[in-house]
Amino acid sequence: MIPSRCQCTVLGLLLLVLIACEAFYLPGLAPVNFCKKSDGTTTCKSDVVLYVNRLNTEESVIPYEYHHFDFCLGKEENSPVENLGQVVFGERIRPGPYKIQFMEDVECAVACRKNYTGGVGDSDRRMMVLKKGISLNYQHHWIVDNMPVTWCYQLETGKPYCSTGFPMGCLVRADGEGCPINTIYSRPLHYYPFNHVDLEITYHSGAQEDWGMGFGGSSGRIISVKVTPKSLLHADPEKPNCLGPEPLAIRESSLKAGEVQNIVYTYGVKFVQNNNVKWSSRWDYILESMPHTNIQWFSILNSLVIVLFLSGMVAMIMLRTLHKDIARYNQMDSGEDAQEEFGWKLVHGDVFRPPRKGMLLSVFLGSGVQVLVMSMVTLAFACLGFLSPANRGALMTCSMVLFVSLGTPAGYVSARIYKSFGGVKWKSNVILTSIVCPGIVFSLFFVMNLVLWGESSSGAVPFSTLIALLALWFGVSVPLTFVGAYFGFRKRALEHPVRTNQIPRQIPDQSVYTQPIPGIVMGGVLPFGCIFIQLFFILSSLWSNQMYYMFGFLFLVFLILIITCSETTILLCYFHLCAEDYHWWWRSFLTSGFTAVYLFIYCCHYFVTKLSIKDSASTFLYFGYTAIMVFLFFLLTGTIGFFACFWFIRKIYSVVKVD
Repeated sequence: MIPSRCQCTVLGLLLLVLIACEAFYLPGLAPVNFCKKSDGTTTCKSDVVLYVNRLNTEESVIPYEYHHFDFCLGKEENSPVENLGQVVFGERIRPGPYKIQFMEDVECAVACRKNYTGGVGDSDRRMMVLKKGISLNYQHHWIVDNMPVTWCYQLETGKPYCSTGFPMGCLVRADGEGCPINTIYSRPLHYYPFNHVDLEITYHSGAQEDWGMGFGGSSGRIISVKVTPKSLLHADPEKPNCLGPEPLAIRESSLKAGEVQNIVYTYGVKFVQNNNVKWSSRWDYILESMPHTNIQWFSILNSLVIVLFLSGMVAMIMLRTLHKDIARYNQMDSGEDAQEEFGWKLVHGDVFRPPRKGMLLSVFLGSGVQVLVMSMVTLAFACLGFLSPANRGALMTCSMVLFVSLGTPAGYVSARIYKSFGGVKWKSNVILTSIVCPGIVFSLFFVMNLVLWGESSSGAVPFSTLIALLALWFGVSVPLTFVGAYFGFRKRALEHPVRTNQIPRQIPDQSVYTQPIPGIVMGGVLPFGCIFIQLFFILSSLWSNQMYYMFGFLFLVFLILIITCSETTILLCYFHLCAEDYHWWWRSFLTSGFTAVYLFIYCCHYFVTKLSIKDSASTFLYFGYTAIMVFLFFLLTGTIGFFACFWFIRKIYSVVKVD
């Protein structure tokens, strides 16, 4: 079992069962037993393989593969197979050059040597790339036994923090700042590449009764790997000294013609036994030290309580007001009295009049249902722990596979709504449903990918993967959409509770508060208020290399978002109907969908205040990926508001007496 911090209320009982069962492990995440090579057994591993991943930084959106910076390379033919989510996210996991045997300490071993000669084109280019990576603070991300190698240090507050990445070096600027790790890195305008790493591997040694096998003290399970990066000057490359205090300093200016710069990459390994930490709890020290997590629990709960309270107030007001309206309308006996009344009953003959651009609305609703169901199922799996940080790429893979597989409900909903509008162009409807929204997302993604290709980034999706994505789209999603549309058009058109008049009723002059634009702008405020705290964590996991694991709270916030979007849209729709404005179809979609605009504004705020991105390519990529996220969120929230309002209007007009 992997340790999950998920506290999902709906699935809490099931989680308790999983936690209580010590022998249960999620698929593909069973523990690996290691033992000494001298034991000669084949039931456990002696080689501890260290994998290297892409390098990224908070100062740029563009990640690079490990070999881009001319580091030591392992045997790439032994690279693990990445899943679809890892490829799309740009993860490139390769075997590292470090040879580690279980329980065998290493004091100072050479991984490789790199030589750079001034005036040689290829050598100057490699040195320039290395310096640029150090100046932009690119971070290593290593993996051992499916665990991130962590770099632990103390924050300014004195709190210990373990990062899942560590820098490839540091640059001391002209003012003497830039290398806070150690005071010996103090020469201005010099680069200090971290060419030495000390690895501390902690393991839990088990007995026969614990694991069902009797290896004694020569076996164990890895529970943590911590790294300490250093810059060391090896005077003799053939006999490196890993205890030397002198750092390797490379000046900021280029090498002179014929000048040689040697970099010797070395490493040390130390194994430490710790039987107090179980394998099932080995992620705790990483997740508990994440910044800005524990201090936000109270704020998140407080936000949820406020939103629930407001939602209850809205529901109570609506129920009491509607009850009085319906009772008053149903007590009218004469038509003369009815003419004196005003409000939502007077527009009963126009409230179900088909809207303009009904084809586009039905297409958006079909894709919105697709995104809504995908989000619900993905969060449910995440709460169970299947999509935890230990399962790399699983979150994106699950989302993409679900989106493709949910073409049937998208086609069905779109066809049913379009038929209720009186539409007859069913071929255009099903084609647009399967092409428009996925096409917008894929087009934006393809443009972003072209930029990454131009930057030679590891984030660029290979051409073969793009073909596979197109095959999933046109080979799976489109046919399923046609199947759903077929059943949707075969069903009888939705019967509305009241008839629609032939002549449209004239809408009276509206006040400022009941006009469309102010109502739409106000409609997204409350839904955004219940998610903005979680947005900080989500954006931090996307752009600031933080792990996101609070899927339980995210699931609760998602449910609150659905409730809030629904009630806010119903409330505003009721006010507009009371003002005798019956154009609610598009307005209900846009009212809750406007939450996406606030999401975009918050993303802009995060870009300005939290990130240090300066180059144009990274800025373009950030806002391009943000546009994809905002568009999908627009479909999600708009669909929630529409169907809530659709249910509400059908309900109130079905219980009132209409002649």
